[in-house]
Amino acid sequence: MYQYDAYDQKIVDQRVAQYRDQTQRYLAGELSDDEFRPFRLQNGLYVQRYAPMLRVAIPYGMLSSTQVRALASIARQYDRGYAHISTRQNIQYNWPELPTVPDILADLAKVQMHAIQTSGNCIRNTTTDQFAGVVAGEIIDPRPTCELIRQWSTFHPEFAFLPRKFKIAVNAHPDVDRAATAVHDIGVYIVKNNEGEIGYKILVGGGLGRTPIIGSVIREFLPQAELIAYLEAVLRVYNLYGRRDNKYKARIKILVKALTPAVFAEKVEAEFAFTNTEAMRVPTEELNRLASFFTEPAYQNLSDSPESLTQALSDNKAFALWFSHNTHAHKKTGYRIVTLSLKKTGIAPGDITSEQMDAVANLADQYSFGEIRTTHEQNIVLADVAQEQLFSLWQQLTTLGFATANIGFLTNIICCPGGDFCSLANAKSIPIAEQIQRRFDDLEEVYNLGALDINISGCMNACGHHHVGHIGILGVDKKGAEYYQVSLGGSSGHDASLGDILGPSFEAEEMANVIEEVLNAYLDNRQENEPFLQTYRRIGIAKFKERVYA
Repeated sequence: MYQYDAYDQKIVDQRVAQYRDQTQRYLAGELSDDEFRPFRLQNGLYVQRYAPMLRVAIPYGMLSSTQVRALASIARQYDRGYAHISTRQNIQYNWPELPTVPDILADLAKVQMHAIQTSGNCIRNTTTDQFAGVVAGEIIDPRPTCELIRQWSTFHPEFAFLPRKFKIAVNAHPDVDRAATAVHDIGVYIVKNNEGEIGYKILVGGGLGRTPIIGSVIREFLPQAELIAYLEAVLRVYNLYGRRDNKYKARIKILVKALTPAVFAEKVEAEFAFTNTEAMRVPTEELNRLASFFTEPAYQNLSDSPESLTQALSDNKAFALWFSHNTHAHKKTGYRIVTLSLKKTGIAPGDITSEQMDAVANLADQYSFGEIRTTHEQNIVLADVAQEQLFSLWQQLTTLGFATANIGFLTNIICCPGGDFCSLANAKSIPIAEQIQRRFDDLEEVYNLGALDINISGCMNACGHHHVGHIGILGVDKKGAEYYQVSLGGSSGHDASLGDILGPSFEAEEMANVIEEVLNAYLDNRQENEPFLQTYRRIGIAKFKERVYA
């Protein structure tokens, strides 16, 4: 993973000192709420329903065991002993006290971490596939590209006060997209052209929220050296033409839709012709330098499916199920990618205690070269586990509560914090997730339903990405009462699609019954081995609506 140099460390330390002074002036009454707001937002601090919330940047989801121990220590010392993993692979603390936030940022800086640009109208944390660099089939490792974007966008003065927040995702796998790239303000797909040259396909104008839109391709192939110049051109066009009079119409997706993708692309190309100077081109040496931070660890020459693993799979059904669903093929023979499920029933999806974080750090040191990854689906990944050590790891994960064998299935729910924490939410999300998980607590039943994504958001800001869930649930307010709208048929992969609203919303206590009826309609109509999404796309919404509202 990327390591700070002296320059990186200096600017992060300087930011901590600046924010400490700003906080002290605010607490002394020298800064008003309005004056302090941009300062705290630039440093990841929100004012939530009951307390401030601090969002810590986890660049493209990469963490060392040392950093995870620091995050655990912060949770114990400054919060209530836990943290939350967001859908942008970041870490959030829900209960810090405002005067202590500069101390938290200082502790983060000691382990090469910060909260810069995790909020506000700026370029946010760049995300990518949680399996980046270790899964077979990638064109190249996308992490050096993510790091290039991070270094370009952090503290960029021209893009510190955009019309609205701005999100970029990078994907390098031609068959799988685990980063929801198509629903980002800019989606960067690493591709090869007919000559075998590596470059980028660029999408713009994707996004969820009040106006969900799938991004549009504006460049089929962009040479690697020209990426920063092209991104700069996109941002300049947005900064120039994006609306600032109405925050609900200020995202780049609204601008692209209003201009049309073709006209927007023309404006970008005109700006790109001006921007793409020699000084803006990324030298090969710089690309190589960034790639040097993401070299392979000290893999051993291991055999595939060692006898000890084969025996354990034969002897232990629970382990075999976990192996089948929570581990993934690795590009290196003798290794597996392991996903730790943070979706145990009764626990808020994505939450992890300080004790669990310390344990994960120890497991990473023992089994995965000291590296940890956070995921878009609010789970954790140990990316380099030797197959002969999987049974031992599984035993420890079972004790820690991380071995629920539900990755890719219904109970692996993506869920925002909702009305339990967020001041913007119309309704609670976490209790709905738990209600559904408890209804479907039989894993055999869950497996029979096949691959299925449920996403829950507490409001139209769509932090739970409900628009692209196979089943999406949105909390709405009806005269002060919490209701939930259901959508079907969404997808965040290469076949990205937005869900269709099923119909009128439902009361909270009805939600598990509603989801059960939706799934009964699926079971009644699916063909052999047909996944939910495929069935829905084949038969449409009518049969689901008839079943649910009968």
